[in-house]
Amino acid sequence: MTPTMIAPISKWVKELAFLRNSYAFIVAWPLICVALISAVWWSYGASIEQDKKLLHANALKDAASLSRAYAQYLNRTIEQLDQISMHVKYDWEHSSRSLRLGELRSQGLFTASQFALVAILDKRANPVTSTAPMEAWQDSTLKGLFFYHQFNNSSAMQIGLPVVVNSSGKPVVQFTRRLENADEEFDGIVVISVDPSYFSSFYDEQSIGKNGLLAVLSNEGVIGTSRVGNTVSHISTDVFAKELSIKTPLGTDYFPGQSIFVDQKSRFLGWQSLAAYKVTAVVGLSEQELLSTREDSWKHTKNSTIIATIFLILFGVIATWMSTRLAWRKYQAKEVRDTYRLATEGTNEGFYMMNALHDIHGNIIDFQVIDCNAQGALFFGLNREELVGMNMSSLQEDRYFKTMIVTYSKAMEIGFYEDEYEMSDASPMNIVWAKRRLVRSGSSLAVTIQDISAKKNAEKELHRLANRDGLTGLYNRHWLISYLPKAISRAKASDQMIALLFIDLDGFKNVNDTQGHVAGDHLLKSVASRLQSVLRPSDNVVRLGGDEFLVALEPVERETKPARVAERIAEAFKQPFWWEGLKHEIGASIGISLYPRDGEDTETLLKNADIAMYSVKAAGKGHYDFFKPEIYTKLKTRFEMEQALSHAIETDQFVLHYQPRVNATTGEMTSMEALLRWIHPDKGMIPPVEFIPIAESTGMILRLGDMVIEKACAQIADWKEAKLPLVPVSINVSAKQFNTGDLAQKLAACLQKYDIAADLLEVEITESAMMGEDNTIIAELSTIRLIGIKLLVDDFGTGYSSLSQLQRLDMDILKIDRVFTNELTSSKEGEIFFKAIVSMAHALNMTVVAEGVETKEQLIVLRRLCCDEIQGYFISRPLPAEQIPPLLNQSFLLPEPQ
Repeated sequence: MTPTMIAPISKWVKELAFLRNSYAFIVAWPLICVALISAVWWSYGASIEQDKKLLHANALKDAASLSRAYAQYLNRTIEQLDQISMHVKYDWEHSSRSLRLGELRSQGLFTASQFALVAILDKRANPVTSTAPMEAWQDSTLKGLFFYHQFNNSSAMQIGLPVVVNSSGKPVVQFTRRLENADEEFDGIVVISVDPSYFSSFYDEQSIGKNGLLAVLSNEGVIGTSRVGNTVSHISTDVFAKELSIKTPLGTDYFPGQSIFVDQKSRFLGWQSLAAYKVTAVVGLSEQELLSTREDSWKHTKNSTIIATIFLILFGVIATWMSTRLAWRKYQAKEVRDTYRLATEGTNEGFYMMNALHDIHGNIIDFQVIDCNAQGALFFGLNREELVGMNMSSLQEDRYFKTMIVTYSKAMEIGFYEDEYEMSDASPMNIVWAKRRLVRSGSSLAVTIQDISAKKNAEKELHRLANRDGLTGLYNRHWLISYLPKAISRAKASDQMIALLFIDLDGFKNVNDTQGHVAGDHLLKSVASRLQSVLRPSDNVVRLGGDEFLVALEPVERETKPARVAERIAEAFKQPFWWEGLKHEIGASIGISLYPRDGEDTETLLKNADIAMYSVKAAGKGHYDFFKPEIYTKLKTRFEMEQALSHAIETDQFVLHYQPRVNATTGEMTSMEALLRWIHPDKGMIPPVEFIPIAESTGMILRLGDMVIEKACAQIADWKEAKLPLVPVSINVSAKQFNTGDLAQKLAACLQKYDIAADLLEVEITESAMMGEDNTIIAELSTIRLIGIKLLVDDFGTGYSSLSQLQRLDMDILKIDRVFTNELTSSKEGEIFFKAIVSMAHALNMTVVAEGVETKEQLIVLRRLCCDEIQGYFISRPLPAEQIPPLLNQSFLLPEPQ
């Protein structure tokens, strides 16, 4: 807006204060209109709300009806599978175990598309016969169901939900039934693997909708197979953001999409549990689809409401305008009486009363000063007597007078004008900035002028200080936040790009910490100068704070331009910086984001440039890179995992599983390795490979290590109290935990706390944990051994330890990594290398343990190579604590008598 446009608005706002007597009369009309509009919209809202309530009630009824139908469908489907499993069981048990499922399939049985597999496993979980090649499906997904049938004599079919992915990569639902021999003892299981989509063919778009939902829940309430529209999912997190909270066998409810469903679509769910089988059928109807059927009616009602609102607004505006005009006329009459007094109240202002001079056509051509105060005359360099009677045209140069006459004439026309303006060189007044106020008084004009030069200079300086970095003189973050939205608007209007180069100094912290802040400040000034030296004067350089800088380039026509600028900056930083004769190598890591490709607002562009810089840091520093969405996804995923891991430690979401170690010759259990497992409340078990590296990098491994020591000692104490035959438990110690220097004290304290002998605890140390100052390592290991705890070298062969180092450290047991065990039956070289390690360890009086033993063939080779002990899936997988007592009582764990 121009000053002439702002003046009437400003005048109106100021003079409303004088309309107190007419306030109620003017405001009454808007209030009446507001009340009527509110009533109209309330009625509209109430009508919509009533329609929605009716739709909700009908939707819940439909969901209940559909869930009953779906439950009947599931019941029939599972009954068919139940009958098939019973037939297979009967045929197997009455055919002297000679039934061949592959032959039955070739004869036309089990050929339906839903049958992924039909198989029989013997009592040792070995496949005997199946409809598919045995090696194509053998996996660990049946472990839980197998153990259930092994230790439970129920002959009922078991349903394995949720869906699992077998070794061939196919999602399946497992159905199993116990097999028994003539003595009614466990003799294996029947397995039927079914495609999950088989259970969602009930879906009918006409009755359930395009975004409707089908789901099957297990008896524990875990979401099994599910389908939304035409998409069938075997992973619950593809459809559900969290597990459903269904506490009754049948029912209906409304579930908001923001917290339950991945697609964030709210649904009305109906569910019904099957009486014969422990599953629940769930049907969902999309709220959005149901509401869409009423949108046209609601739109028509809304349009009518809008028309009524517009009519009431127009009525209110007209009534208010007429009331205000009447009040304004009353004010004008009073204004004439007060103008002179108001204009002369300011003692530091120049005041002038001027008569308008007209030509023969009535147009204003000049103004004559008929009165002024001393300050007003002083602004012109005259005294009061000299100024009174003079025309403004005689006081001004022609070009300045033409501008002035337009403004003063406008004030006479509208009655009031006020602005702040900078004096031009043509002005006769000896001030730089002025604030003027012009008020019409009859046929005259009252003018007040105030010198505000000092105020404007102060504002200018404040503006400079607010937008400049005090140390380097560069623009600061405050300036950037103001600048970027305007730059984005310009780029959008001209269909061009903007580039942000986020620069972080490499090695600056070292200078600041070792040389002091004075050296750091000098370095930052040098960095600012060097940045400006390789950029154009039109390029904007910003210091964001600390050792972070930003270069804003606009306009940018091609992506190669910011790349070239980044290359120049990186090249410039290859030259060292000097401070008091010392050379400092400072690099620059540069992340680049582009508008509009990487964001269309200030916050997003800055964030993505920062993320790109972070990826440069992680990749080795000293170069540049453009933002890539996958970088942000990776950082976000890692951050979420860090937060979840920290919360898991706080809330103790971890348990220990134990994997036996046995004598390679006799099969006698010699020890157990304690392995940490994270049981997430929503995601289930999270593999150690996903969280251990994060724990290592963040330092949370120290807290996890302390937790493992505590849990292992507590578990040994529980087994001891239960009077079970005990074997040592070995715990893994990370390099960081080992290097803290207080590991021995923690171990001793925990042994004492739970009153257990030191020979029941062993410590496994990786080769990397032993890399350091020899004296420090030897001292720490010696302290642990003095307590009575044996020391194991874990994953030998994958680190950097040497023979001489092992000899000095005096370890008790050497565990050879599974990589070398796998090579035993694959190549002659692998057997030779393994034998060399065994010979070396025995020469050092160390017991040798082979890790990752999975086959009988590997055991035979290991015995021939004189390996002392073995550990691996051939003996047992890691088991939870509650499954260990039978193994302790069993003692000898080789799969078959030796």
